[in-house]
Amino acid sequence: MAFGSSGRYQGQTTMSEINVVPLVDVMLVLLIIFIITAPLLTHSVKIDLPKAASNPNTTQSEHIEFAIRADGSFFWDGETITLEQLAPRFAQSAQNSPNTELHIRADKDTQYEHVARVMSIAAKAGLTKIGFITDPTLE
Repeated sequence: MAFGSSGRYQGQTTMSEINVVPLVDVMLVLLIIFIITAPLLTHSVKIDLPKAASNPNTTQSEHIEFAIRADGSFFWDGETITLEQLAPRFAQSAQNSPNTELHIRADKDTQYEHVARVMSIAAKAGLTKIGFITDPTLE
């Protein structure tokens, strides 16, 4: 038997092109997999944060100016106050005027724990209107 001398292969030439159909099929499958899995890879939580710049709010009713420094010291209308004195003073203010507003001015380096503790004590004492004082100028 002689190789290459067969009569049935004499009229055919060798194919010099690559068949790209299987490659396109594989690429389309990979594209679909990436389209489906890409949204699942994000680990961020979408939160609609409030804007820092706002119009000044003019207060008509009685209010308490409360300040918190970064070291955790508290000030009631400019007077130094301890954490133990907050509950009775908040309760007295809420009893005197039910519409009393608490305006919290916290230093930007203040731990959230201090702010949350003051807000919790104020809410337990009956103060329902709590606001934050911010610097309206944007940097």
